[in-house]
Amino acid sequence: MELVLGPLEARVIGCLIEKEISTPDQYPLSLNALVNACNQKSNRDPVLELGELEIRAVVDELVRKRLVVNTAGFNARVPRYQHRFCNTEFGDLKFNAQELGVVCELLLRGPQTPGELRSRTNRLCQFDDVTQVDAVLNRLIEQGPYVVKLAREPGKRESRFAHLFSGEVTGAALEQGLDARAQPEGTAQGSPLHDRLASLEEEVSLLRDQVAALTARLDAMTA
Repeated sequence: MELVLGPLEARVIGCLIEKEISTPDQYPLSLNALVNACNQKSNRDPVLELGELEIRAVVDELVRKRLVVNTAGFNARVPRYQHRFCNTEFGDLKFNAQELGVVCELLLRGPQTPGELRSRTNRLCQFDDVTQVDAVLNRLIEQGPYVVKLAREPGKRESRFAHLFSGEVTGAALEQGLDARAQPEGTAQGSPLHDRLASLEEEVSLLRDQVAALTARLDAMTA
């Protein structure tokens, strides 16, 4: 792909896509709202503390690349920013709702498993089960490729997937390159201990997401 986003550009584009879907009445975003979205403590990995000047510089570069537009006009007192990353008449990149939800989550949180993507995209799109996520990921691999499947980590049940909009994933070994002999004894894929550990790790990850979401809601109510 010719499109290559820097890490902060990916964060800004991901935030604009997320807010376009989840809070359309507040979209396009002001610069202040975009800064808050980029620094949001829930649904972000890593959590960042970026200043207005940093985000403005990133937005200016995205405007130069024609991936973001100021819909309020450059003379407006409060600029409002909208992405042109995909699904516009200005480019060929087109995604359906499920594909866009997956791409958005990968931009915001980095590599994730199909199970994680299913639970974390519920505010953006609908998946009935993880097999639908697998199908979407396979389409994104075939069409672009826009995502890549990473090697399964020891003790994990599922492989993670990463987006390729920031170029090749540094140091990422594809699944066929994984040497099963590197796994600790007793944790080989398919063993009871392996499956139990993988299940517990997934449950912990989902519980962390739920706690983060509840914390964000409580912070919003008490603000």
